[in-house]
Amino acid sequence: MSQKVLIVDDEESIRESLKLILENHYDLVLTDSGEQTMRALEADPSIGLVLLDIKMPRVDGLDILKAVKAKHPRVNIIMVTGYRSVETASESARLGAVGYIVKPFKSDEILETVKRNLAQ
Repeated sequence: MSQKVLIVDDEESIRESLKLILENHYDLVLTDSGEQTMRALEADPSIGLVLLDIKMPRVDGLDILKAVKAKHPRVNIIMVTGYRSVETASESARLGAVGYIVKPFKSDEILETVKRNLAQ
């Protein structure tokens, strides 16, 4: 399994936070939209994990999750959100997400979750 992680969030500060936590451990690709996410996955089949924000403008993270799983079923996806919701977590899992992280997150939580889900 690849050690490359795709970070998808419309907020630059969140992308940068995740980058700082992960950059010494993994190769990273950063995008801020669903369109860029799909292009990145098409261009780089070595991406093994996606950290995907749920609330984004234009295309919702759950819609991106559906699209990614339809075209790239082997890619693991962890949803990242600022909104704790049992319904959204359940829907994410039903659509194929392997994890759900609530902002604000802790560095060790991100590292452990990424490590565990890249190893699968």
